[in-house]
Amino acid sequence: MLTLNLKDIKPADAQNYLQHAIAPRPICFASTIDKVGNVNLSPFSFFNLFSSNPPVVIFSPARRVRDNTTKHTLENVLEVPEVVINMVDYDMVQQMSLASCEFPKGTNEFTKAGFTEEKATLISPPMVKESKVKLECKVLEVKPLGSEGGAGNLVICEVLCMHIDDSILDENNKIDQTKLHLVARLGGDWYAKIDESNLFKVAKPNMQLGIGIEALPETIRKSKVLTGNNLGQLANVSEMPFIDPAFTDDKLKNIIQYYSINPDDMDVELHRYAKELLEAGKVMEAWQILLADY
Repeated sequence: MLTLNLKDIKPADAQNYLQHAIAPRPICFASTIDKVGNVNLSPFSFFNLFSSNPPVVIFSPARRVRDNTTKHTLENVLEVPEVVINMVDYDMVQQMSLASCEFPKGTNEFTKAGFTEEKATLISPPMVKESKVKLECKVLEVKPLGSEGGAGNLVICEVLCMHIDDSILDENNKIDQTKLHLVARLGGDWYAKIDESNLFKVAKPNMQLGIGIEALPETIRKSKVLTGNNLGQLANVSEMPFIDPAFTDDKLKNIIQYYSINPDDMDVELHRYAKELLEAGKVMEAWQILLADY
């Protein structure tokens, strides 16, 4: 295993390792203005949600590693403490990348990248019309993290207003995750696209505690078939399940009938079938298959 003491390597190398490892990262496509009204539009992937009440997001326009200069966005929010954060989806990723070019101060990246300015309702910077989710924010604080190249500057923002495109809403006026094809940043030139092909659900623990992996029967806990993820699913139930006499399954019957003369082989087949069910999200059915071995 490669072990790195980040103080012993070049800042550019540290940045490379960190950006590849800590990913994917959401993209803050920030529109700002300076004190004379010049508009700037630039993306930042050091960005996330940190509070919902009050609604606070933070992004970080870091000092450039190569020459320790600062971004126009940082200069703008220090002059006019307002920003629109335009979320980036796949339909606009190439234009967003174009806007990241280091154009001279005073250049309007809306024009360079072909985006449409849309007037915000509460603040001065314009919104990106093409973005499907737009956050109007006031800047609460800008916190420098250092003075050397690569040092971040935390722009702490309170979200005042959200604009959400009707095309990504469900019947309850909530965002349908399958319709919002967000783009995330990785290292180097790599990005990730979030869509139906790579979305999956993980059951959130409810108010009742999961039994924990240590509470699983030893044959399940030490299974050579079930993965750590599978064990996590099984151990997230609030109490140890019991055999359900009403449960029927043709494949289970076939496994028991075919492998009954060799208990070890039957264990393996039962665990394989349980794994298949777990990967389909059928946790209680998987438990019934595993309990058939007792």
